[in-house]
Amino acid sequence: MDTIEYYNKYAAKIFEDTAELDMEKLRQKFLKYLEEGDTILDLGCGSGRDSLAFYEQGYDVTPLDASEEMCKLAEIHTGIEVLHMSYEDMEFDEVFDGVWGCGALIHVPEKELEDILERVIDAMCQGGILFLSFREGDFEGFQGEQYFCDYTEEKLERILKETGRLEVKKLWTGAGQSRNTDDSWVNVLAKKIS
Repeated sequence: MDTIEYYNKYAAKIFEDTAELDMEKLRQKFLKYLEEGDTILDLGCGSGRDSLAFYEQGYDVTPLDASEEMCKLAEIHTGIEVLHMSYEDMEFDEVFDGVWGCGALIHVPEKELEDILERVIDAMCQGGILFLSFREGDFEGFQGEQYFCDYTEEKLERILKETGRLEVKKLWTGAGQSRNTDDSWVNVLAKKIS
């Protein structure tokens, strides 16, 4: 079963587990770089939790998810149309002031990350801000039915710098982006540079 099939099959449970997680502190770190009314792409929006919060704070948000079932639930939850699209199909050209990817790329194999990052960066306006978070570690492979790719701070920073198009503004490790509070997450805020 691939990741999208997994999210389609277990959409209701995933929604239930994630819709109420408190991400406000992380969102505020991201929003410090944006102004009210700015455009935000919510990458892998899942339940729509963060899209709804951004929308309610006056941002022009575009939720996107590759799972058709998650899109349906997110639309019900937020009242916002959700783009049903895979990362590989994204072809935006400098549309978004910010891209929010909270746990959005944790299932992407490392060998595919560079291409997806290029598509994400293409979607950002000059000077736009990117937030990404990954599970901390050096594991890559299947855990149960899902594929995961974890990163250390050092590895993630190197990958982002190698794009030549991002300036890392803040990189830190913290807890609490899942129901499993023992998980440690690597978070990064990066700015698009010309």
